[in-house]
Amino acid sequence: MAVSVFDLFSVGIGPSSSHTVGPMRAAGMFVDELVGRDMVDHVAEVRVDLFGSLAATGAGHGTMPAILLGLEGCRPETIETDEMERRLATIRADGKILLAGRVVIALTESDMHLQPGRRLDQHPNAMTLTAFSAGGDVVYRETYFSVGGGFVVTENTPVRAETAACADGSFRSAAELLALTERDRLSVSQAMMRQECVNRSEAEVRERLLHIREVMVACQDNGMSRDGYLPGNLQVRRRAKDWFVRLDAEDPHRDPAFAEDWVNLVALAVNEENASGGRIVTAPTNGAAGIIPAVLHYALRYTPAGIADPDDTTVRFLLTAGAIGSLYKERASISGAEVGCQGEVGSAASMAAGGLAEILGGTPQQVENAAEIAMEHSLGLTCDPIGGLVQIPCIERNAISAGKAINAARMALRGDGTHRVSLDQVIETMRATGMDMSAKYKETSTGGLAVAINVVEC
Repeated sequence: MAVSVFDLFSVGIGPSSSHTVGPMRAAGMFVDELVGRDMVDHVAEVRVDLFGSLAATGAGHGTMPAILLGLEGCRPETIETDEMERRLATIRADGKILLAGRVVIALTESDMHLQPGRRLDQHPNAMTLTAFSAGGDVVYRETYFSVGGGFVVTENTPVRAETAACADGSFRSAAELLALTERDRLSVSQAMMRQECVNRSEAEVRERLLHIREVMVACQDNGMSRDGYLPGNLQVRRRAKDWFVRLDAEDPHRDPAFAEDWVNLVALAVNEENASGGRIVTAPTNGAAGIIPAVLHYALRYTPAGIADPDDTTVRFLLTAGAIGSLYKERASISGAEVGCQGEVGSAASMAAGGLAEILGGTPQQVENAAEIAMEHSLGLTCDPIGGLVQIPCIERNAISAGKAINAARMALRGDGTHRVSLDQVIETMRATGMDMSAKYKETSTGGLAVAINVVEC
């Protein structure tokens, strides 16, 4: 299988996997090529062209500063927030970057060329980077597409992999996954673990997944400890800290009657931290990053399996969610700029529902049913961030969709796994719906709530 659980769950920075993490990675790839070709010292100028959604909402998503940092050699997986702020302050004061950390180039955010009305054929999130010599000759040029979840491809890389059947035991459809689990008597998490172990040991897979959980928990804890206002013109007040103080006082013993309140709080806290540019886990995107941590919180604290063995529950939950997510990534899209928010929040809810269904003791058929229910009732969800910021409606939408995922899992567990609409059918419907959706509802901030509320950020 082409998509690993660690592709879907990767550590990065906020506020957007496609508009912040992806552009920083693309700029880093550009620098790596210059270094690998021994061209860096011949570069005197770098031109940055942004197209489509990257140009339309880049200002609200931190796209331009992310590119500057990527050109300096920074990586979203490792850069700390304090370091990022220091470097950006220096760049803005000097009007220059250190290309690959060593060559001084005059470049600022205002020097970038924005073409929001021009959509390149391969994907709406496109950027072209060009390096010139002192004489004006092109040293190197490449066009990159940020296709969602921090994934980056170039013009010569297909955005979506072929979905032909695999004879090696891997799967690229829900039907193949169910056939595999039935043939080899595996759970969905076991099937995914077997695929991950092609490239790494089971011990390493478990260790890395538990690290992912640690970053998720640190993110939610940070979100619950900070107050004030989120960046940007919307003046959105952080609510998670106040909610935590009140909820902790009301529910000191973690009564299951308050479970929904804690799920809402975790989703809120994670997405407030994302909106502020903090350290985040794409799950599978930044805009949808609160759903899986919130449902995992529920699984660990309110299910018998989670209470008995939180580490094993974490591993099984994330592997199952990753198996579901890989199907969306390969067969449709997880990019709000390509298919709307159904590809981000909808996919995350589907992944979380499948993960929770397994933890609740569901069969592979019930897991598939849970994932299908969550997406079936997310179809058509638009991406219309007000002011181009990942704040309204994104933050509350994560909390609502976390509850939807839990409900979908519980509904599936009441059945025997048989149902009329398959997960493969709903994934294809989501893809087709996204292709038919007007561009103004796909992360361009030109439709829906983004224009109902007259705020200009991007």
